[in-house]
Amino acid sequence: MTYLLDANVFIQAKNLHYGLDFCPAFWQWLLDNNAAGRVFSIDKVADEIAAGGDELTDWMRDHGNGLFVKTGAAVAAQFGAVSTWATQQQYEPAAINTFLQVADDYLIAHALANGHVVVAHEVPANSVKRIKIPNACIGLNLRFMTPYEILRRERARFVLGKKP
Repeated sequence: MTYLLDANVFIQAKNLHYGLDFCPAFWQWLLDNNAAGRVFSIDKVADEIAAGGDELTDWMRDHGNGLFVKTGAAVAAQFGAVSTWATQQQYEPAAINTFLQVADDYLIAHALANGHVVVAHEVPANSVKRIKIPNACIGLNLRFMTPYEILRRERARFVLGKKP
């Protein structure tokens, strides 16, 4: 099983539970599982992280080589399916436009092209004002889970060692 991480996984980890300064094990877990071919993100998520211009941007620049995959022809071939699904729902035009202009549609297209499980903090919602990633996954028959679910499923362990 391979996992594809949304930008909010990185951003919320940095800002909340797994700060780069106090939980380096989480970040190493991401890199180790990327090297093992199980955890990825995409170039458009990298663009969103780079726009932050903070320590997460620095981490990505220093360690993200290989973690953020490029959008190729196989992915581009899925844009039509993602766009068709979004426009055939009951979402407001602004919601559709936003979904198709941010990394979300790219993330979904990558998952469709490569059979990835999408990982995001979002939960399904019945709002017509915003397309949530889990709603798109449900509509396009993709698996999705939260970061906590992937950590449990993969049996991640962040164990304290002795202080130096």
